[in-house]
Amino acid sequence: VQLQASGGGLVQAGGSLRLSCAASARTFSSYAMGWFRQAPGKEREFVAAISGSGGRIYYADSVKGRFTISRDNAKNTVYLQMNSLESEDTAVYYCAADRNPRLWLRVRDQEYDDWGQGTQVTVSS
Repeated sequence: VQLQASGGGLVQAGGSLRLSCAASARTFSSYAMGWFRQAPGKEREFVAAISGSGGRIYYADSVKGRFTISRDNAKNTVYLQMNSLESEDTAVYYCAADRNPRLWLRVRDQEYDDWGQGTQVTVSS
């Protein structure tokens, strides 16, 4: 699966951005999708995940209440709406596809099969 992330940029603290991730797969609706991020000098960390139907969603505690993950299977696209952004949210954001989803949503990056190229989000304080 080829994934193309977009929507990153520079925003002031308290602002909003919406990331998009377009997938090439015809069976997109069967994949769980995740967003991860990696800040300079830090390991990549889980942000949010969504099941194929969109009925199950899970967030990292650090973004809960501020970020919203969603998907449009007709457009083969997953989104990450980011509100109330903080300087700590500055990172490269990656989308990832889990082509063999389980009943639970995965939070470890090694459990995802395909990755997008990443999009930079910079939050200025």
